[in-house]
Amino acid sequence: MQPDTRIPAVPANRAEILTSALDGLSGAERLAAALAHPLTGRTAMVSSFGADSVVLLHLLSLVAPATPVLFIDTQMLFPETLDYQRDVAQALGLTGIRVIRARAMHLAQRDPANALHLSDPDACCDLRKTEPLARALAPFDGWISGRKRFQSGTRARLPLVEEDAGKLKINPMADWTGEEIADYIATHDLPRHPLVAKGYPSIGCAPCTSPVAEGEDPRAGRWRGRDKVECGIHFVDGRMVRGAAA
Repeated sequence: MQPDTRIPAVPANRAEILTSALDGLSGAERLAAALAHPLTGRTAMVSSFGADSVVLLHLLSLVAPATPVLFIDTQMLFPETLDYQRDVAQALGLTGIRVIRARAMHLAQRDPANALHLSDPDACCDLRKTEPLARALAPFDGWISGRKRFQSGTRARLPLVEEDAGKLKINPMADWTGEEIADYIATHDLPRHPLVAKGYPSIGCAPCTSPVAEGEDPRAGRWRGRDKVECGIHFVDGRMVRGAAA
C-alpha cells in the first residue's frame, strides 16, 4: 500500500484556530507562538519602520531575528525614515530585511513626473505599495502586521489573526494601547523615529503625511483633507479599505 502523500487541506477556520492559540499570550511569547504554529507556514513581517514599529521589530529580534522583514520603499519616504530603517535593523540584529520597490518600468509608465499622488493618491499607493508588496509576499503563506486597534476607527475591531487576500495575516499587537507601547519603548530604551518628536504619530510618504494636533486621531495626518484613511494593503471585513466610508 502506497503512503498517502497528499498535502493536508488547510482548515477554513485557520484564523480562528490560531487566534485561540494566541489569546492570553502577549509580547514576545505571542509572536513566538504565532511563528511556530503549524498553520502559520512561511511567514514574513511587513514593517514601515514608522512611529512605533520598533516595538514589534524588537520582539522579533528576541524570538526570530532572521525572519524576512519586508520594508516598502515607495521612493517618496522621509529621509528620516530611510535612515531610521537602516539604524534600527542594525541595532536589533535583524538579518532578514528585504527592501522592496516598484519596478522602474512601471514608475516610468504610470508616474513619470512623480506627481500621481496629487491627482490620484489611490493609484499612487497601488503603484508604489500595494503591487510591490503583493509580489514580495507571493512566496509566503502569511504575514505579520503591526497594526493596532487604537490607531483609527477603521481598525477598532482588528482581530489578532485574519485572512487577507488568501493569506493569513497576524496582528500580534492588535490589543496594545498607546500607553503600553510608550512604556515598552522606555523600558527597553528603544530608539524613536525622529519625526515622532515633531508631531508625527503616524508616518507614511512625505508628500501625504502632515503633523497631528493634540486630540486628533493618530492617523489624522495621513492624506489630510482627502477621503482616504488607508493605502490599500490592508482589508477590513474582507474589503480593501481606502476611504473613510469603506
